Amino acid sequence: AKTADAIFLGAIGLPDVRRPDGTEISPHLVIREKLGLYAGVRPVNAYPNAPVLLADPCAADIDFVIIRESSEGLFHTQGRGEVIDDREARETLLVTRETCEKLFDFSFRLAQRRKARGKPGKVTCVDKANVFRAFAFFRKIFDERKARFPDIEAGYSYVDAQALELVRKPWDYDVLVMENMFGDILSDLAGGLVGGMGMAACGEIGDEHALFQPAHGSAPDIMGQDKANPLATILSGGLMLDWLGERSGNESLGKAALAIEDAVEAAFAAGDLRPMEFGGDQGTQSAKEAVISSLMTLPT
Repeated sequence: AKTADAIFLGAIGLPDVRRPDGTEISPHLVIREKLGLYAGVRPVNAYPNAPVLLADPCAADIDFVIIRESSEGLFHTQGRGEVIDDREARETLLVTRETCEKLFDFSFRLAQRRKARGKPGKVTCVDKANVFRAFAFFRKIFDERKARFPDIEAGYSYVDAQALELVRKPWDYDVLVMENMFGDILSDLAGGLVGGMGMAACGEIGDEHALFQPAHGSAPDIMGQDKANPLATILSGGLMLDWLGERSGNESLGKAALAIEDAVEAAFAAGDLRPMEFGGDQGTQSAKEAVISSLMTLPT
């Protein structure tokens, strides 16, 4: 994988296959750590005619990105935790300056690019700095890095309050950056706001490598039944093309990424995308064909 320009990973995992300690086998977590993929990018967009679970009309305007630190935090302890004499268990959360500086710079640069496209241009630091020293340190570094981006508004939110706000008014947010476990939880909640995990595209970005995958699991309960929603995978492919285009300077790749996003939006708007995940009549193959058809009709 290290020799590739980018890594495109399908949904993996069999929940019933466990290690002796009860944990799942998760190769992608190893890839994140080995390749230093510190920035988990998880866009959250409401598409026309896709189910939006919030009744407020503003829910149609949901458009934000969760940046999940993907190499440290509580996930750092995977395989390192301990159970002591069957009496207590301990896991260790890790927050380092080096990773946080890169993570926050990445988040502010993303907000700059979004602002150039008419988005708010605001980064919200999500933490629990009022209770834990590690998160007070996390916020301290955020404050240091924000000074380098005076054109971008910065905000703060405790993770419990942020969970509430993502249900109350998610349309108020632009870029939210947070620790690994917090990002794991809140990105799933966010996916539910715009239809489900079948819409949850994801990029895992490092300095030299990047991995792209749907943020959902492998859904073995519907394996081979042509029921899974393919859009998270398709949209993750768009994220991959965008990253490759920016990294290589090849504008055609960036245009291809935008074409994928536009094709999905146009197919929803026309009523041509109706995934079974949303109660529609389209399985994996027919939803895929709807996106391809939409792509082929876009203006060149």
